[in-house]
This record gives sequence, C-alpha cells and structure tokens, in this order.
Amino acid sequence: MTGQILLVGVLAGAVLSSGLGVVHIQHTNRQLFIELQKLQKERDHLEIEWELLRLEQSTLVTDAAVENVARTRLNMLIPNPNEVFYITPDD
Repeated sequence: MTGQILLVGVLAGAVLSSGLGVVHIQHTNRQLFIELQKLQKERDHLEIEWELLRLEQSTLVTDAAVENVARTRLNMLIPNPNEVFYITPDD
C-alpha cells in the first residue's frame, strides 16, 4: 500500500512538472513568435526603403539629372563652340 502511494506521488509530481514544462515552452514559443513577427515587419520595411533608395539612385545618375545639378547647383553652362580650345598631343 505504501509503495502504491509513493508511486502515485511520484507520478503526480511527474505530471505536474511535465505540465509546468509545457506551460514554460508555450510561453517561450509565443515570445519568440512575437519577436519573429516584429523582425519580419522590420525586414519588410527595410526592403521597401531599399527599393526606394535604389529607385532614387537610378534617377540621380541619369544624364538629365546630372546636367540639371551641374546647371543649378554648380552654375555650369555648355560653352559656345568658338570658346572651346582643342589640345592635341605632340607627336
């Protein structure tokens, strides 16, 4: 009889510890899933920002954009043909 009570006590302790383990694992799983969702949202935001930056870069390197910046910011103009001097190397 005492052996059966001891066995029931050990089994009850095992069931209790197993239940606590399941609860702990579920809680950890939920926390990790929430963190995963946050990281995926951040990744999506960074991918959108990366695409916008690539688009901006592609528009900034076009000939028209470079010429516009040269004219507006640097006050550069295309010289008249009679103002151009050609230098040729001595042979």
